[in-house]
Amino acid sequence: MNRGVLLFNLGGPETLDDVRPFLYSLFSDPEIIRIKNSLLRRSLAWVIAETRQNKSRDLYRQIGGGSPLRQITEKQAEALATALRAVGLDSRVYVGMRCWKPTIDEAVKRIQEDKINRLVLLPLFPQYSVTTTGSCLKYFELLDAKLGLSSRVRISTIKTWFEDPFYIDSMAALIRNELPKFSQDPKSVHLLYSAHSIPASYIAHGDPYLDQTSRTVALINSRLGNGHASTLAFQSKVGPVKWLGPSTSEVLKELGKTGNTAVLTIPVSFVSDHIETLQEIDIAYRRIAFQAGITEFRRVPSLNLNPKFIGALANLVIEELRRVTTGNP
Repeated sequence: MNRGVLLFNLGGPETLDDVRPFLYSLFSDPEIIRIKNSLLRRSLAWVIAETRQNKSRDLYRQIGGGSPLRQITEKQAEALATALRAVGLDSRVYVGMRCWKPTIDEAVKRIQEDKINRLVLLPLFPQYSVTTTGSCLKYFELLDAKLGLSSRVRISTIKTWFEDPFYIDSMAALIRNELPKFSQDPKSVHLLYSAHSIPASYIAHGDPYLDQTSRTVALINSRLGNGHASTLAFQSKVGPVKWLGPSTSEVLKELGKTGNTAVLTIPVSFVSDHIETLQEIDIAYRRIAFQAGITEFRRVPSLNLNPKFIGALANLVIEELRRVTTGNP
């Protein structure tokens, strides 16, 4: 049996010249901009890309001129393949980016060329949202319908893993490692979980992202078991519509006003470093925190190639293969 795993992510511009086409690709996605008329949606995406490109380039300059997301995701794929091989599951692991390169089309082409006949789809988003996992899976389904892939390949999907115990353990371990680095009593450190925001209207129409993210935070706190005060906030709002709140920046200001001087920020919905962690949290939010009177501001490292996290991904794949083989729910 030729096994394969396809990791989904959104992608990110690798150079400053990539910023505008990446923005256009992102906002052309019908799950991001919910306009049914494709011509109108693409026209709006063009306007957004044109108007935002200079600001976005400035942000990417602050982190070296591009996103490391592709490099990290490809290394995660290599590490996952190694972890699966260690337990006797030789599997090729592919990367497909919804809005950048390598594209999902390119990944599927390689899957066909390698004659994979058992494929597991694994979005690198712990919590499900139509804007991330939903968008990737819908695009894959369109490709499948066009190419007839599922007539030749047995395909199964891990749609969500927000409460997977190995993922929760890996997050809790990273937090435990950071707390002793504060100069004051670790118990006085406020845990600020920061997740990518989405338009509030999506939640009103049934998107489970908020519930699943809240559940992840509750499980991590339970695993920590140390009674830390914590807050779930949201970042990366774009545009004038109402987004999930409270915003991470506003929470930081409020924590400063109420006398909190030590804050540990935890990027809970991100599994890799990219613009939201390296610039938004590490630079912009750090500045806001210090201006608010927070004297110690730290961020939990992103999961990236953390061995516990790679082990969590491997276990997800192993359990999915077992579930499909045995027919267990």
